[in-house]
Amino acid sequence: MSEPFLVLGIETSCDETSAAVIKDGTQVLSNIIASQIDWHRKFGGVVPEIASRKHVELINPVINKALIEAGVNYQDLSAVAVTYGPGLVGGLLVGISAAKAIAYAHNLPLIAVNHIEGHIYANFISYSKLEPPLICLTVSGGHTDLLYFEKLGSYQILGRTKDDAAGEAFDKVARVMELGYPGGPAIDKLARKGDPTGVDLPRPMIDSPDYDFSFSGLKTAVLNYINHKKQKQEEIPKADLAASFQQAVVDILVTKVIKAAKDKEVKTVLLSGGVASNDQLRRELTTKVKELGLELYYPEAQLCTDNAAMIGSAAYFKWQLDQKPAPYSLNAKPNLRLG
Repeated sequence: MSEPFLVLGIETSCDETSAAVIKDGTQVLSNIIASQIDWHRKFGGVVPEIASRKHVELINPVINKALIEAGVNYQDLSAVAVTYGPGLVGGLLVGISAAKAIAYAHNLPLIAVNHIEGHIYANFISYSKLEPPLICLTVSGGHTDLLYFEKLGSYQILGRTKDDAAGEAFDKVARVMELGYPGGPAIDKLARKGDPTGVDLPRPMIDSPDYDFSFSGLKTAVLNYINHKKQKQEEIPKADLAASFQQAVVDILVTKVIKAAKDKEVKTVLLSGGVASNDQLRRELTTKVKELGLELYYPEAQLCTDNAAMIGSAAYFKWQLDQKPAPYSLNAKPNLRLG
């Protein structure tokens, strides 16, 4: 029987300091997440300098806690994995520095992981038996990508956002509506009290023949609606506006996913990223895929947001395909994209 492959994953791309120990790509032995939301909420969004300083403060305690909870030490590890992009450069550098030091000190392979690929492989933690071919929608604060997996580790980018990511649009709309940070959960909560047909909003690119997205125009339409109401000194129906905005985003996402699933003739659809925890998106996509006789999978809530377990999982599958460690010259790539 082969020895288990234990990966220490490290994630510091934004405002969560996280470390996890993953066994054979799918078994979570520990997944420690130190969130900075309370520090950034007063500013209405993540402040990069504050995020970097908190990562420096938290990284060693979080790693130590992950090892203790997993019941392992450095000598038991098979590799160290770290997010090297995309994200905030200061935060990324903290995680990369820690990972390099551990890998060097304990003679372990260093595996560099794309943060977005981490979100995708979070599904394989929750559902270890997933098999390609499949479609995956990865939707978060910085990214909206639609992918086709013909085999594990190899994917085709079908479409992506031309401007704002869906999660970014949620945060920006929440800010102008004075709903606080993070914006996605705030809009999701308020939308349950509103009428999704209460405000007429556009759905950019929903009927385009490709698989690309655009959310900037939708965001601008919300801003114009709010400004118009203020100029006329009329009350803004916040619940209806939240519900209508969210419905527009969900309509766009679901339409493109279903188009791709039909065109590629897959039986499985994956949902990943922070916006994958949106209740309405889950409900409506579940309904649509079932109508086609397909299966929809998405990670549990904690694995949708930024975490190191997903980084450890992605690293394992990456290592199985190409056992080539990252060099110690590895640097942060804040604008790294899939593909």
